[in-house]
Amino acid sequence: MKQSILFILAILFACEPAVRQKEIQMNWHEFDLDLPNGIVIYSGTNKSMPLNAWVATVDLNQVQISVNVLSSTDKDRKESPLQFMENSGARIILNGGYFLMDHQPAQHVGLLKTNGNLEEAASPSVIRDQSRYFINRGAFGIKNDGTVDIAWCSTKNDSIFEWDAPLQNRPGLPQDSLHFQTAKFWDVKDAFHAGPVLINDGKINVTVEQEAFFNTPIAGVQPRSAIGYTKDNVLILMVVDGRQVDSRGVYLEELALLMNQFNCIEALNLDGGGSSAMVADSRLLNRPGGLTLQREIMSVIGIFYNNYIE
Repeated sequence: MKQSILFILAILFACEPAVRQKEIQMNWHEFDLDLPNGIVIYSGTNKSMPLNAWVATVDLNQVQISVNVLSSTDKDRKESPLQFMENSGARIILNGGYFLMDHQPAQHVGLLKTNGNLEEAASPSVIRDQSRYFINRGAFGIKNDGTVDIAWCSTKNDSIFEWDAPLQNRPGLPQDSLHFQTAKFWDVKDAFHAGPVLINDGKINVTVEQEAFFNTPIAGVQPRSAIGYTKDNVLILMVVDGRQVDSRGVYLEELALLMNQFNCIEALNLDGGGSSAMVADSRLLNRPGGLTLQREIMSVIGIFYNNYIE
């Protein structure tokens, strides 16, 4: 009965238009978990919006800590975040890129590369409002030396290329081609498409129109996940609850504000909604959709200690 009441209240709350905030004051405090040195979890609240969020800061300068992109090896190509953790030995799992869950097996939307293997090529274009828009969407990548990067990219002949900027799409003004002459090879062992980019070169720059995410649920108020990094090589993982009485979710621009609070020089929006989930120390930190259930997903970011990967 209690869950039913909360569900009804959440629907009523979601029907009210949310005012986009230009500033968000979060009360962040360290979350007590048994994690190695160099990995810290914070939980944050804003009672007035209202908002609940969790952040993992991961010091990639420590040789015992590494990050990998993982994809499901199940028959249906989907696993829960906790299953990813149990099967890989990761200390933290955060959901990754978009995927088509109604496909059997599931299909990743855009680039997916794990352990040097290109599992899915980039999508060169999308149809929006009955027009074709060529795209080079934001992606998260891990280089061979263990450092991370976020770039606007696409693929050609099984190679990944990056651009300094996204194509300049606008609603009703699609770019009709993607020129690889202006791109350079993106040398990463792991990567996946998500998007849009939230922060670039230390400045908030939400490229929702350029990456052709306009007129989609991605542009609205949603539960969110994001990844970024600082100039000191600290990885930032974030999940924000939404569609709940005590946490409304955020616009992309608000998510960028939250990532900016952790000094990200680059940041990327990940798959959101019911997929947004962070597991740490074998514990689900947030409440996807207001519940403790975990949606099965196709790709995740895994944080490892002592480079232990089965």
